[in-house]
Amino acid sequence: MSKFIINGPAKLSGAIAVKGAKNSALKIIPAALLSRQKITINNLPNIEDVSRALELLEDLGGVIKRRNGACEIEINNLSKNELAPKFANKFRASIMFVGPLLARFGEVKFPHPGGCVIGAGTRPINLFLEGYKSLGAKITFKNGFYIIKTNQLKGCDYFFTTVSVTGTESLVMTAVLATGITILKNCAMEPEIVALADYLNRQGAKIKGAGTPTITITGVDKITAGEFNIIPDRIETGTFAIMAAATRSELTITKCNPAHIEALLTIFNKQGIEFTFGPDWIKILPAKNFLPYNIKTHEYPGFPTDLQSPFTVLMTQASGSSIIHETIYDRRLLFTDILSQMGADIIMCDPHRVVVNGPTKLSAKKITSLDIRAGIAVIIAALIAEGETEIDNIYQVDRGYEDIDGRLRSIGADIKRIGSLNL
Repeated sequence: MSKFIINGPAKLSGAIAVKGAKNSALKIIPAALLSRQKITINNLPNIEDVSRALELLEDLGGVIKRRNGACEIEINNLSKNELAPKFANKFRASIMFVGPLLARFGEVKFPHPGGCVIGAGTRPINLFLEGYKSLGAKITFKNGFYIIKTNQLKGCDYFFTTVSVTGTESLVMTAVLATGITILKNCAMEPEIVALADYLNRQGAKIKGAGTPTITITGVDKITAGEFNIIPDRIETGTFAIMAAATRSELTITKCNPAHIEALLTIFNKQGIEFTFGPDWIKILPAKNFLPYNIKTHEYPGFPTDLQSPFTVLMTQASGSSIIHETIYDRRLLFTDILSQMGADIIMCDPHRVVVNGPTKLSAKKITSLDIRAGIAVIIAALIAEGETEIDNIYQVDRGYEDIDGRLRSIGADIKRIGSLNL
């Protein structure tokens, strides 16, 4: 099994470029199913989840040409409408293939989507299923598979009882080929949703309101295909900013969109972590001391749950006590036990809240990555810690961060990979 060996503490310097957004790539790939024409995807991150998504699409009959950060996909002849468990069980975003397949085929069969400890088999998909039903589909569950059928998807009014990014994106893609008008309410507002809707509109869809709580879709007969440029990964942007602050380093983050992490940068201002920025870059300046800060995760434009784990590590170095309140994923705070083993002073109040007391000196340990975001968080902890840290289960990190060890070495981190990376 592959692992990382990291020697700390580290002082980082120079510049690191942000890759294409994982959460945008994993939606545009299944969106290719909506058209028989060829789609070209640029700025595609070379990560595990993208590779698994392309494998799944290829298994469905897609013809894929991938090179130099770009990918061409053509699905003129779909060979089947079933998501094979050997692919779908590997990543949560396999659920995103269901809506486009239903819209194009009128029938789809799939297992419960997989993923990491945060998403593997435990996160419900009721929002998706209820949405498909509202659009006129019938759903059965037999022998471990959901089977969804429809003679014709029809526009509807649907209210999300819980704000859901993937739920919003899935129903947008499903409704574009339905007859009539669909109104989705209490939608997520993430930049990735806007990027997806903008692309679909360029290809003939009629979507209004993406990026607001209410999205209106007027169904069309067909969707064409064209070119899609994946936006910068805002989670990677924020993670690198936190990494620089935690290691008290001067680091420039390039090829990013600072507006997408305004919540984090506003907090940095209040903490005394200095930075400068331009249209597509942010420079974090080293701070000897910075203030603690209480966060409560929230859907965009609030503080993102995907930055909670790295921010928790940052708070172990702040001068005072911080309350971290995770409101979206029950299991996301499990990784704080690893930080405690490394010397952090963390009190678990309940499954949703911890108190982090700082600053504390972290010590190297042999640890395991629990999920994608906890994985990058413990890498940050290892960069702060004294000594050699060994991190197992780095497959979880590779799911979301392209060549993270090579990129960190380029800015001064002492990190090496034991074992190979197979994408």
